[in-house]
Amino acid sequence: MALSMDPDVAAALAALVGEQEHVEPSPRDIATRRSESTALFDAVAASWPVATGVEVHDYALTTADGAELPLWWYRPEGTDTSGPGLLYLHGGGMILAWGHVGRVYDAVLREYVVSSGVPALVVDYRVAPEHPDPTPVSDCYAALQWLAEHAGELGVDPARIGVAGDSAGGGLAAGVSLMARDRGGPAIAQQLLAYPMLDDRTVEPDPQLPPDALIWTYDDNATGWGALLGDAAGGPDVSAYAAPARATDLTGLPPTYIDTGDLDIFRNEDVEFARRLALAGVPTELHVHPGCPHGFETFAPGTSASRQAIDNRVRWLRRL
Repeated sequence: MALSMDPDVAAALAALVGEQEHVEPSPRDIATRRSESTALFDAVAASWPVATGVEVHDYALTTADGAELPLWWYRPEGTDTSGPGLLYLHGGGMILAWGHVGRVYDAVLREYVVSSGVPALVVDYRVAPEHPDPTPVSDCYAALQWLAEHAGELGVDPARIGVAGDSAGGGLAAGVSLMARDRGGPAIAQQLLAYPMLDDRTVEPDPQLPPDALIWTYDDNATGWGALLGDAAGGPDVSAYAAPARATDLTGLPPTYIDTGDLDIFRNEDVEFARRLALAGVPTELHVHPGCPHGFETFAPGTSASRQAIDNRVRWLRRL
């Protein structure tokens, strides 16, 4: 039986896409993808109610190569006791920065923080192709170090720090967890990976996936990985920190939550990563949402499928 999109998700996407002028970018056309994505994410932001009861504080970190990265600390109003803290890494295919996607992620972060009670740190990590691997994952690891070093002043228990992210941010979160394990810290209590971008070798179309259901296409994927890795993409010399599906050893990683849609080109790599984590002895929870494409809960937040995904993630965060 052929896979088909959840009717409510399809209707929400049709209404959203109907408001946008869309020209299919050619492979490797990053400029068009950035301009179209910015317009799309701005439109999506309008469909997200802005949760109240959240404070946002501005900080910055200086990286080892001298760059200054903006940080934003989202916390429930009135929180003054030590508790958990989350590093959240936004998506964007390795080519979209906070300036392209920040309006919708601001709403998303407020929702997670007010619903879970867990404060979250966001970093404006540098993106490819201007900043290829290893810069994006190194920036994210630097943000984890900053969170651990400033845990006391932020009211965070350093034993209760988690990492999370969606899409490219999910892949970066997995890369940060590998880095933290291999470098002896900072300790990560759990990771949440929403339809993570894990494998640069996902370039051949899956015949099970209807092309018109793909929010993130194979051309998009080749563009993102090509920007990050250059000519190394798909070859034998790709770092597991950049593409965590390349990791040969997944032991010692924190308890992991993974979700994806069955109409997402990342479905197979995400399910396989979850399987390998479980076989490595890592407590792992996996959800594959029927009829859901990439980014479904961001683009169609009012649907029951999206609400289920968001509620499951909030439940996981409350365990931190």
